[in-house]
Amino acid sequence: MDGVAVSENDVLPMDHIATGIFGLRIAFVNVFGVVNPDGTWTLLDAGLPGSAAYIRSWAEKQFGTAPKAIVLTHGHFDHVGASRTLAEHWQVPVVAHPLEEPYLSGKLAYPPPDPGVGGGMMALLSPLYPKDPIDLRPHLRLLQAAEGSGIPELEGWQVLHTPGHTPGHISFYRQSDDTLLVGDAFCTTKPEAFFQAALVQHPELHGPPAYFTSDWNAARASVQKLAGLSPRIVVPGHGKPLSGADVPVQLRKLAERFDEVALPEDHKADA
Repeated sequence: MDGVAVSENDVLPMDHIATGIFGLRIAFVNVFGVVNPDGTWTLLDAGLPGSAAYIRSWAEKQFGTAPKAIVLTHGHFDHVGASRTLAEHWQVPVVAHPLEEPYLSGKLAYPPPDPGVGGGMMALLSPLYPKDPIDLRPHLRLLQAAEGSGIPELEGWQVLHTPGHTPGHISFYRQSDDTLLVGDAFCTTKPEAFFQAALVQHPELHGPPAYFTSDWNAARASVQKLAGLSPRIVVPGHGKPLSGADVPVQLRKLAERFDEVALPEDHKADA
């Protein structure tokens, strides 16, 4: 599956992506600190298991205080790995969409990854990834916000339900500067081939990580919804943040060519 090419000139530095947005790459996944208008900040996603000390050290240098909350785009292991340790240390809530609750309260495991889709080392290794559900109680707090409204943990951002990769996957949009925090709704590198991509890391728009995506029809609709916003700045869970006049154009191409670019071969017959 080839991606939609994006210019290297559109790549933004992780250490200052946009107004109030700072990123930290942990191996193949990103976490972000988002500063609120009142000066507080919120951690978006919580990286891999074992990364809590790394995230804390970065946060202390970058912000100097504990975050207002940890907000999760979804509950896969590479986005929640340090969440329980960090929530206990900082004594802050972990906020997620209600449809993620079974996977974040120890009740259910996500469907097993499909190592046969997408190709690359990440897909082949996917059966080795942590499978047991994490239990974030008593820190877990479920979103009550309506679609397109804001939440106090991320002031100035609209909540967007973008299912497909997981049932309760969410993204966030800041209309004031057309910035999109996309989570894993789509990627700016090919996540299935991380070990190859990490060495070169040419920016390309790809669909969500294929080996963990559970509903491809919903994933397609989510990309189409996000492309309709015409974001100028894209901040992904996997890959590099991007900004440029061609970013919304290329994102629309990803939406239009989703079945060709993102859909695994064994799902195309059902499209």
